[in-house]
Amino acid sequence: MRPLIEKFRPQDHPRLLGGVTDDAAVYQIDDETAVVQTLDFFPPVVDDPWTYGAIAAANAMSDVYAMGAEVVLCLNIAGFPEDMAPSILTDVFTGGADKVAEAGALIAGGHTVIDAEPKYGLSVMGLVHPARLLTKAGALPGDALILAKALGTGLILTASKRDAVAAEHVQAAIDSMLLLNRHASHIAIEAGAHALTDVTGFGIAGHALEVADHSGVQLQLSFAALPLLAGALEYATAGVEFGGSNRNRSQLGPRVTLDASLGEIPQRLIFDPQTSGGLLMALPTDVAGATVTRLKAGGYAAAVIGHAVEGAGVTFTP
Repeated sequence: MRPLIEKFRPQDHPRLLGGVTDDAAVYQIDDETAVVQTLDFFPPVVDDPWTYGAIAAANAMSDVYAMGAEVVLCLNIAGFPEDMAPSILTDVFTGGADKVAEAGALIAGGHTVIDAEPKYGLSVMGLVHPARLLTKAGALPGDALILAKALGTGLILTASKRDAVAAEHVQAAIDSMLLLNRHASHIAIEAGAHALTDVTGFGIAGHALEVADHSGVQLQLSFAALPLLAGALEYATAGVEFGGSNRNRSQLGPRVTLDASLGEIPQRLIFDPQTSGGLLMALPTDVAGATVTRLKAGGYAAAVIGHAVEGAGVTFTP
């Protein structure tokens, strides 16, 4: 990130409202409109091509929703082996297109290259009124913290690769990953959220730390309050670990304060990387209960997981 910041200094580009350290780049066009731009792609996380494409699309669009914006236009990004059956490519692209259509947006092209390992995702453009832009930087002391989706996709997908997972647990994880963050973003905006981000590769610990750093507050989270996918605790107890979890723990662990009673099993979940994870929102305490109720009515496994206080960093209590 440092070369970008040194080459393109934000103070030299007043229309750049967000980028580099935000969920997506934001460029103001006029007083009423800002463009939100992001991209994301990754190798298959499930065996079914349509489902893989749909999950990748939902994940890519999530960063736009994490800025309080609406997705309007997408482009495919793909890499596939030369000898892959065309029907598989069709199913992947169809899955992505179906999810984009569900979001009320459209795909208008893209680019595909030959690659030894399949990869698929989207370049995503959204629109937002500059005054209604949400970032990681607005959390205030006293705010309640809500997580909209359950954690554990990394653990469950890893267990699935090892053929050591229950079918219903995989399906629950797939259902969660397919669920768009669009409606959750609308609810957060209507509730007057002060800060918003989505929980993906850095896990709940890493993305909470980003909010804490950018907002200049400390986030105090309760492990017992974290919503977990069915089977996630079971696989954590069995010793399943996603490689990214170890990287997260190594890189982020020194800046995350864990209660002494939190052992190895909770840490596997705290640092577990998520695919198409939920929105983490900071909002006034007096609207937290009603917001969770609305999110649950919309199909999200939402919960109040902690609060913001004066200070710095992230702490986890039992």
